[in-house]
Amino acid sequence: MVKILDLNFQGKSHAIASFLIETGEGPVIIETGPHSTLPFLEKGLGDAGYKLSDVRHVFLSHIHLDHAGAAWALAEAGATVYVHPIGAPHMIDPSRLMKSAKMIYQEQMDSLWGEMRPIATSQIREVAHGEIFRIGDVAFTAHHTPGHAIHHIAWQMGDAVFTGDVAGVKIGENGLVVAPCPPPDINIEQWKDSIALVRRLNPNKLYLTHFGEISAIDQHFNDLIHCLESWANWIKPHWENGETPEAVTPAFEAFARQQLLDAGLPADDVARYDAANPAWMSVAGLMRYWRKRSEK
Repeated sequence: MVKILDLNFQGKSHAIASFLIETGEGPVIIETGPHSTLPFLEKGLGDAGYKLSDVRHVFLSHIHLDHAGAAWALAEAGATVYVHPIGAPHMIDPSRLMKSAKMIYQEQMDSLWGEMRPIATSQIREVAHGEIFRIGDVAFTAHHTPGHAIHHIAWQMGDAVFTGDVAGVKIGENGLVVAPCPPPDINIEQWKDSIALVRRLNPNKLYLTHFGEISAIDQHFNDLIHCLESWANWIKPHWENGETPEAVTPAFEAFARQQLLDAGLPADDVARYDAANPAWMSVAGLMRYWRKRSEK
Protein backbone atom coordinates (compact mmCIF):
# COMPACT_ATOMS: atom_id res chain seq x y z
CA MET A 1 0.00 0.00 0.00
CA VAL A 2 1.25 3.47 -0.92
CA LYS A 3 0.71 6.39 1.44
CA ILE A 4 1.10 9.80 -0.20
CA LEU A 5 2.67 12.24 2.24
CA ASP A 6 1.90 15.87 1.40
CA LEU A 7 4.94 17.96 2.29
CA ASN A 8 3.08 21.30 2.14
CA PHE A 9 5.88 23.02 0.27
CA GLN A 10 5.83 26.78 0.81
CA GLY A 11 2.55 26.34 2.70
CA LYS A 12 0.82 24.87 -0.35
CA SER A 13 -0.77 21.45 -0.43
CA HIS A 14 -0.38 19.13 -3.44
CA ALA A 15 2.91 20.66 -4.59
CA ILE A 16 5.50 18.09 -3.43
CA ALA A 17 4.87 14.52 -2.30
CA SER A 18 6.87 11.85 -0.58
CA PHE A 19 5.71 8.24 -0.69
CA LEU A 20 5.62 5.79 2.20
CA ILE A 21 5.54 2.06 1.49
CA GLU A 22 5.19 -0.35 4.38
CA THR A 23 7.13 -3.60 4.04
CA GLY A 24 7.92 -6.60 6.21
CA GLU A 25 11.26 -4.94 7.00
CA GLY A 26 9.82 -1.57 7.93
CA PRO A 27 8.90 1.60 6.04
CA VAL A 28 10.47 2.64 2.74
CA ILE A 29 10.44 6.26 1.57
CA ILE A 30 10.47 7.24 -2.10
CA GLU A 31 11.44 10.92 -2.49
CA THR A 32 12.26 12.97 0.59
CA GLY A 33 11.31 16.45 -0.56
CA PRO A 34 13.51 19.38 0.45
CA HIS A 35 14.96 19.78 3.92
CA SER A 36 12.65 22.78 4.43
CA THR A 37 9.66 20.39 4.50
CA LEU A 38 11.24 17.79 6.80
CA PRO A 39 8.75 18.52 9.64
CA PHE A 40 5.89 17.50 7.34
CA LEU A 41 7.71 14.31 6.34
CA GLU A 42 8.21 13.50 10.02
CA LYS A 43 4.54 14.23 10.71
CA GLY A 44 3.43 11.97 7.86
CA LEU A 45 5.62 9.19 9.21
CA GLY A 46 4.32 9.81 12.72
CA ASP A 47 0.70 9.63 11.58
CA ALA A 48 1.52 6.18 10.14
CA GLY A 49 3.15 5.10 13.40
CA TYR A 50 6.82 5.58 12.49
CA LYS A 51 9.79 7.71 13.45
CA LEU A 52 12.44 9.02 11.07
CA SER A 53 14.86 6.45 12.46
CA ASP A 54 12.51 3.60 11.46
CA VAL A 55 13.23 4.33 7.78
CA ARG A 56 16.16 2.21 6.58
CA HIS A 57 15.71 2.61 2.81
CA VAL A 58 15.25 5.84 0.81
CA PHE A 59 14.79 5.68 -2.96
CA LEU A 60 15.43 8.89 -4.89
CA SER A 61 14.30 9.67 -8.43
CA HIS A 62 17.06 12.26 -8.81
CA ILE A 63 19.11 14.73 -6.81
CA HIS A 64 17.23 18.00 -7.41
CA LEU A 65 16.52 19.63 -4.07
CA ASP A 66 12.73 19.33 -4.28
CA HIS A 67 13.15 15.55 -4.53
CA ALA A 68 16.28 14.77 -2.50
CA GLY A 69 17.08 17.74 -0.27
CA ALA A 70 16.17 15.97 2.98
CA ALA A 71 17.92 12.69 2.13
CA TRP A 72 20.84 13.55 4.37
CA ALA A 73 18.54 13.81 7.41
CA LEU A 74 17.22 10.29 6.84
CA ALA A 75 20.78 9.05 6.30
CA GLU A 76 21.83 10.63 9.61
CA ALA A 77 18.93 8.74 11.20
CA GLY A 78 20.27 5.47 9.74
CA ALA A 79 18.87 5.06 6.22
CA THR A 80 20.64 3.90 3.07
CA VAL A 81 19.99 6.25 0.14
CA TYR A 82 19.54 4.70 -3.31
CA VAL A 83 20.53 7.04 -6.14
CA HIS A 84 21.74 7.13 -9.76
CA PRO A 85 25.54 6.75 -10.08
CA ILE A 86 25.85 10.20 -11.68
CA GLY A 87 23.94 11.77 -8.79
CA ALA A 88 25.72 9.89 -6.01
CA PRO A 89 28.84 12.11 -5.80
CA HIS A 90 26.59 15.15 -5.24
CA MET A 91 24.93 13.43 -2.30
CA ILE A 92 28.33 12.63 -0.80
CA ASP A 93 29.60 16.18 -1.41
CA PRO A 94 26.70 18.56 -2.14
CA SER A 95 28.83 21.70 -2.37
CA ARG A 96 28.62 22.02 -6.19
CA LEU A 97 24.91 21.22 -6.17
CA MET A 98 24.22 23.87 -3.57
CA LYS A 99 26.47 26.43 -5.27
CA SER A 100 24.56 25.95 -8.53
CA ALA A 101 21.22 26.20 -6.74
CA LYS A 102 22.30 29.36 -4.94
CA MET A 103 23.11 31.01 -8.27
CA ILE A 104 19.50 30.42 -9.28
CA TYR A 105 17.60 31.00 -6.03
CA GLN A 106 19.96 33.45 -4.28
CA GLU A 107 18.43 34.81 -1.07
CA GLN A 108 15.52 32.36 -1.27
CA MET A 109 17.76 29.31 -0.77
CA ASP A 110 17.09 28.82 2.94
CA SER A 111 13.35 29.39 2.85
CA LEU A 112 12.86 27.18 -0.21
CA TRP A 113 15.26 24.32 0.45
CA GLY A 114 16.83 24.49 3.90
CA GLU A 115 20.14 22.72 4.52
CA MET A 116 21.99 20.11 2.48
CA ARG A 117 24.62 18.10 4.34
CA PRO A 118 26.98 15.40 3.03
CA ILE A 119 25.91 11.77 3.22
CA ALA A 120 28.51 9.17 4.19
CA THR A 121 29.68 7.07 1.26
CA SER A 122 28.79 3.94 3.23
CA GLN A 123 25.12 5.03 3.22
CA ILE A 124 24.92 5.70 -0.52
CA ARG A 125 23.88 2.89 -2.84
CA GLU A 126 24.57 3.57 -6.52
CA VAL A 127 21.82 2.02 -8.62
CA ALA A 128 22.22 0.33 -12.01
CA HIS A 129 19.54 0.38 -14.71
CA GLY A 130 17.22 -2.59 -14.20
CA GLU A 131 18.54 -3.36 -10.73
CA ILE A 132 16.02 -4.91 -8.34
CA PHE A 133 15.96 -4.39 -4.58
CA ARG A 134 13.82 -6.57 -2.33
CA ILE A 135 12.84 -4.96 0.95
CA GLY A 136 10.85 -7.46 2.95
CA ASP A 137 8.04 -8.65 0.70
CA VAL A 138 8.28 -5.74 -1.78
CA ALA A 139 10.47 -5.49 -4.89
CA PHE A 140 11.61 -2.14 -6.30
CA THR A 141 13.09 -1.99 -9.82
CA ALA A 142 15.18 0.96 -10.99
CA HIS A 143 14.74 2.31 -14.52
CA HIS A 144 17.20 4.96 -15.68
CA THR A 145 15.03 7.59 -17.35
CA PRO A 146 17.02 10.62 -18.56
CA GLY A 147 15.50 13.64 -20.28
CA HIS A 148 14.62 15.83 -17.33
CA ALA A 149 17.91 14.97 -15.66
CA ILE A 150 20.72 12.62 -16.69
CA HIS A 151 20.67 11.19 -13.15
CA HIS A 152 16.98 10.30 -13.17
CA ILE A 153 15.42 7.00 -12.03
CA ALA A 154 11.80 5.87 -12.23
CA TRP A 155 11.08 3.29 -9.54
CA GLN A 156 8.74 0.41 -10.36
CA MET A 157 6.84 -1.42 -7.64
CA GLY A 158 4.55 -4.06 -9.09
CA ASP A 159 2.11 -2.35 -11.44
CA ALA A 160 2.97 1.12 -10.11
CA VAL A 161 5.76 3.47 -11.16
CA PHE A 162 7.06 6.36 -9.06
CA THR A 163 8.02 8.77 -11.79
CA GLY A 164 9.91 11.63 -10.17
CA ASP A 165 9.77 14.24 -12.95
CA VAL A 166 9.86 12.00 -16.03
CA ALA A 167 6.03 12.01 -16.06
CA GLY A 168 5.87 15.75 -15.52
CA VAL A 169 3.65 17.73 -13.18
CA LYS A 170 -0.12 17.46 -12.78
CA ILE A 171 -1.85 19.06 -9.83
CA GLY A 172 -5.48 18.37 -9.10
CA GLU A 173 -7.89 16.01 -10.80
CA ASN A 174 -8.45 18.42 -13.68
CA GLY A 175 -4.93 19.80 -13.74
CA LEU A 176 -2.83 20.43 -16.83
CA VAL A 177 0.14 18.14 -17.48
CA VAL A 178 3.27 20.30 -17.74
CA ALA A 179 6.97 19.58 -18.21
CA PRO A 180 9.57 20.79 -15.68
CA CYS A 181 12.54 21.87 -17.82
CA PRO A 182 15.25 23.37 -15.61
CA PRO A 183 18.88 23.49 -16.73
CA PRO A 184 21.26 21.87 -17.38
CA ASP A 185 20.15 18.43 -18.61
CA ILE A 186 16.94 18.87 -20.63
CA ASN A 187 16.93 16.58 -23.64
CA ILE A 188 13.59 16.20 -25.41
CA GLU A 189 14.62 13.13 -27.41
CA GLN A 190 15.88 11.27 -24.34
CA TRP A 191 12.77 12.32 -22.41
CA LYS A 192 10.50 10.86 -25.08
CA ASP A 193 12.54 7.64 -25.01
CA SER A 194 12.10 7.51 -21.24
CA ILE A 195 8.35 8.03 -21.58
CA ALA A 196 8.29 5.12 -24.04
CA LEU A 197 10.22 2.99 -21.53
CA VAL A 198 7.71 3.69 -18.76
CA ARG A 199 4.83 2.96 -21.13
CA ARG A 200 6.37 -0.43 -21.97
CA LEU A 201 6.24 -1.31 -18.28
CA ASN A 202 2.45 -1.21 -18.68
CA PRO A 203 1.76 0.30 -15.26
CA ASN A 204 -1.72 0.70 -13.84
CA LYS A 205 -0.69 3.70 -11.76
CA LEU A 206 1.85 6.48 -11.85
CA TYR A 207 2.85 8.30 -8.68
CA LEU A 208 4.02 11.85 -9.42
CA THR A 209 6.13 13.76 -6.95
CA HIS A 210 4.18 16.80 -8.23
CA PHE A 211 1.54 15.45 -7.39
CA GLY A 212 -0.08 12.17 -6.53
CA GLU A 213 -1.69 9.22 -8.30
CA ILE A 214 -2.43 9.01 -12.03
CA SER A 215 -4.45 6.21 -13.65
CA ALA A 216 -5.27 7.68 -17.12
CA ILE A 217 -1.72 6.94 -18.21
CA ASP A 218 -1.85 7.11 -22.01
CA GLN A 219 -3.64 10.44 -21.99
CA HIS A 220 -1.28 11.75 -19.33
CA PHE A 221 1.81 10.96 -21.40
CA ASN A 222 0.23 12.29 -24.59
CA ASP A 223 -0.45 15.57 -22.80
CA LEU A 224 3.10 15.67 -21.42
CA ILE A 225 4.64 15.21 -24.87
CA HIS A 226 2.37 17.95 -26.20
CA CYS A 227 3.60 20.29 -23.47
CA LEU A 228 7.25 19.41 -24.06
CA GLU A 229 6.91 20.15 -27.75
CA SER A 230 4.85 23.31 -27.35
CA TRP A 231 7.24 24.78 -24.77
CA ALA A 232 10.36 23.86 -26.74
CA ASN A 233 8.89 25.24 -29.97
CA TRP A 234 7.85 28.47 -28.22
CA ILE A 235 11.42 28.97 -26.97
CA LYS A 236 13.22 28.04 -30.21
CA PRO A 237 12.75 31.28 -32.22
CA HIS A 238 13.75 33.37 -29.21
CA TRP A 239 16.97 31.34 -28.92
CA GLU A 240 17.56 31.66 -32.67
CA ASN A 241 17.19 35.44 -32.36
CA GLY A 242 19.92 35.51 -29.74
CA GLU A 243 17.69 36.69 -26.91
CA THR A 244 18.80 36.10 -23.33
CA PRO A 245 16.81 33.98 -20.86
CA GLU A 246 16.26 37.09 -18.74
CA ALA A 247 14.69 38.93 -21.66
CA VAL A 248 12.46 36.01 -22.63
CA THR A 249 11.29 34.95 -19.16
CA PRO A 250 8.39 37.40 -18.62
CA ALA A 251 6.75 36.49 -21.93
CA PHE A 252 7.24 32.76 -21.33
CA GLU A 253 5.79 33.03 -17.82
CA ALA A 254 2.74 34.74 -19.30
CA PHE A 255 2.47 32.03 -21.98
CA ALA A 256 2.67 29.18 -19.46
CA ARG A 257 0.25 30.85 -17.04
CA GLN A 258 -2.26 31.41 -19.83
CA GLN A 259 -2.15 27.68 -20.60
CA LEU A 260 -3.14 27.00 -16.98
CA LEU A 261 -5.89 29.60 -17.06
CA ASP A 262 -7.20 28.31 -20.40
CA ALA A 263 -7.49 24.89 -18.76
CA GLY A 264 -9.91 26.45 -16.28
CA LEU A 265 -7.74 25.98 -13.21
CA PRO A 266 -8.64 27.95 -10.09
CA ALA A 267 -6.18 30.49 -8.71
CA ASP A 268 -5.16 28.19 -5.84
CA ASP A 269 -4.09 25.48 -8.28
CA VAL A 270 -2.19 27.98 -10.43
CA ALA A 271 -0.28 28.98 -7.28
CA ARG A 272 0.52 25.30 -6.63
CA TYR A 273 1.93 24.97 -10.14
CA ASP A 274 4.04 28.08 -9.53
CA ALA A 275 5.48 26.43 -6.41
CA ALA A 276 6.00 22.97 -7.88
CA ASN A 277 7.20 24.02 -11.33
CA PRO A 278 7.89 27.74 -11.69
CA ALA A 279 7.81 28.51 -15.40
CA TRP A 280 10.84 30.79 -15.30
CA MET A 281 13.12 27.80 -14.60
CA SER A 282 12.28 26.23 -17.96
CA VAL A 283 13.50 29.16 -20.06
CA ALA A 284 17.23 28.63 -19.46
CA GLY A 285 16.79 24.85 -19.60
CA LEU A 286 15.11 24.89 -23.01
CA MET A 287 17.48 27.50 -24.42
CA ARG A 288 20.39 25.32 -23.36
CA TYR A 289 18.68 22.36 -25.03
CA TRP A 290 18.47 24.21 -28.37
CA ARG A 291 22.07 25.38 -28.09
CA LYS A 292 23.31 21.82 -27.50
CA ARG A 293 21.19 20.60 -30.42
CA SER A 294 22.83 23.20 -32.69
CA GLU A 295 26.32 22.06 -31.65
CA LYS A 296 25.81 18.48 -32.79
